[in-house]
Amino acid sequence: MGNQTAGHDGNNQEADIGAVIRNGKEVLFQAFNWESHKHDWWRNLEKKVPDMAKSGFTSAWLPPPSNSFASEGYLPQNLYSLNSAYGSEHLLKALLHKMKQHRVRAMADIVINHRVGTTRGHGGMYNRYDGIPLSWDERAVTSCTGGLGNQSTGDNFHGVPNIDHSQHFVRKDITAWLQWLRYTIGFEDFRFDFARGYSAKYVKEYIEGAKPKFAVGEYWDSCNYNGSYLEYNQDNHRQRIINWIDGTGQLSAAFDFTTKGILQEAVKGQLWRLRDSQGKAPGVIGWWPSRAVTFLDNHDTGSTQAHWPFPSHHIMEGYAYILTHPGIPTVFYDHFYDWGDSIHDQIVKLVDVRKRQGIHSRTPIRILEAQPNLYSAMVGEKVCMKMGDGSWCPAGKEWSLAATGHRYAVWQK
Repeated sequence: MGNQTAGHDGNNQEADIGAVIRNGKEVLFQAFNWESHKHDWWRNLEKKVPDMAKSGFTSAWLPPPSNSFASEGYLPQNLYSLNSAYGSEHLLKALLHKMKQHRVRAMADIVINHRVGTTRGHGGMYNRYDGIPLSWDERAVTSCTGGLGNQSTGDNFHGVPNIDHSQHFVRKDITAWLQWLRYTIGFEDFRFDFARGYSAKYVKEYIEGAKPKFAVGEYWDSCNYNGSYLEYNQDNHRQRIINWIDGTGQLSAAFDFTTKGILQEAVKGQLWRLRDSQGKAPGVIGWWPSRAVTFLDNHDTGSTQAHWPFPSHHIMEGYAYILTHPGIPTVFYDHFYDWGDSIHDQIVKLVDVRKRQGIHSRTPIRILEAQPNLYSAMVGEKVCMKMGDGSWCPAGKEWSLAATGHRYAVWQK
């Protein structure tokens, strides 16, 4: 990595890069949905920071902060302008300040696969960025999306210019922007949007350059289906996610889309799916839990987009699974704040059990039952849990019920 900016407490920061992943005690919060831009969002979140901290969240993923062609933030144009539909730069900084006071890290949504042009260039396309910071020309845009750059190193995001990360000047500028978000603005964590769109080796370079405390990539491709039936074996799906993590030099975690796909079918009376043929958890958490960020829904799969939603009346079973199991669990804003106090409080109780019993991303599990209507597992030495209608409880007087709800129960020693 060329010129790393010195002066950000140099070595100290170097040591930081993998510390959060090694520690494994994260509980993440996705702090927005697809409609958030309509609701004075930075102000709304600032009021909720004390509750987020008290509930045990270590990091909150915020929507893309930069000026964008679409209000949701995913069609960025002027990356250095932090006035967006979510609120002004001033309000964003107030929110980040409040989060720092309450020790909840702010995670920036990094949208660098594509960028909306300001000016027509080669071929009459909007593939130049004249008049704004990072005023790139057509070489910054991949040849497959109307620019004069190289072929994309990943999949195309259609309808807008895709950025050519193979260009050194592009990487230098993006790294400087990420360093600005990290050290000047104060985002400590990064979430890489549409990570399928460009090579994982560039994510490695960006993490090495800007040194977020924690990073997670959205490597989302389809699970293996036979028609509409989800195949039992999802090994090659989770292997693709693992290959991406490897490509980042193991510096980034990745969302565990495999676990989401399997879990949302499993809760409909197919809990046998939650044990793979080796007896392990069937998602990325079964193979590389310290890099697997588990979740039930996000702004794409759930919310008003509902591209691939988790069955709503099974939501607490899902949280009972991800909040007691290895991996790095994420709670979705809608479930936590919009679905009523009972769900909010059940989630808080599960997070509390996780923290109190010292469950972390690498805690070993023993799967005891995986039948159509019953799943049970022992997590570490001190926690047992069950899901489904089947009756089950751990043997021995030393176990006491720690949390219970619709079709789930958790015991602790």
